Amino acid sequence: MQWRGRRQSQNIEDRRGMSGGKVAIAGGGIGTIVLVLIVLLLGGDPRALLQNMAQGGGGSAPSQTTQPPGNDDAKQFIAVVLAETEETWTRIFRAAGSEYRPPTLVLFSDAVQSACGYASSAVGPFYCPADSKVYLDTTFFIDLEQRFGAKGDFAAAYVVAHEVGHHVQNLLGVSRQMQKARGQLSELEYNQLSVRAELQADYFAGVFAHHAQQKNLLDAGDIEEAIRCAQAIGDDRLQKQAQGHVVPDSFTHGTSEQRARWFMKGFKSGDLSGGDTFNAPEL
Repeated sequence: MQWRGRRQSQNIEDRRGMSGGKVAIAGGGIGTIVLVLIVLLLGGDPRALLQNMAQGGGGSAPSQTTQPPGNDDAKQFIAVVLAETEETWTRIFRAAGSEYRPPTLVLFSDAVQSACGYASSAVGPFYCPADSKVYLDTTFFIDLEQRFGAKGDFAAAYVVAHEVGHHVQNLLGVSRQMQKARGQLSELEYNQLSVRAELQADYFAGVFAHHAQQKNLLDAGDIEEAIRCAQAIGDDRLQKQAQGHVVPDSFTHGTSEQRARWFMKGFKSGDLSGGDTFNAPEL
């Protein structure tokens, strides 16, 4: 991705270096899959974990040595990607006669407090609709490459764009409807609804990629990097790697094929209206 020298968003809050302490798990975003994988590897039941997260429960994790805030390459890259999402969604919302209010992206180390509760880095990147902030520990990108084989800067850009996609959902009222449904549906039904929400965020990430391409920001192979990332964190692939078989009823983010396909739908259309996963007859 051609990112150096471009405008950096000022909506960055750098909390790296702050003490993590005892944390409770906060739900949401791509990172939930990573935590589920860890539970599976330890022989636990991910469905119990997801239910605990849905009820606002949590666990604890020890504090770790953290790095001080700085204007490193990772921060600069994320700030550029965030700025590009701001320009993309401002333009799309304006064309629809609405106003886009950009989120704040919080960089943290080890653990962080949000309006959705405390979260450890094990959760990975997540979006909190209660404070309209994206939370990200940049070490997640190292895990993404080393553990899941998702290399490249646009794989990282896809992750940021996916979480911003959840912010778009919040502005559109989707997050409010999801929260309302949480107390009305069974675990299986809510999991199925969660898959549709996550695939919509993947679609929105594809919309961002479409507009980035229109501005000649993409390098050869960038879209393939995003697709590999989407496939690497599909529920089926993670469960297969962890336990040798898949449990479709426990899916919360979608299969590798679904995630890549909805990203490509957004990339090909570049249009907000094509991402209604909630009324799609087939995912």
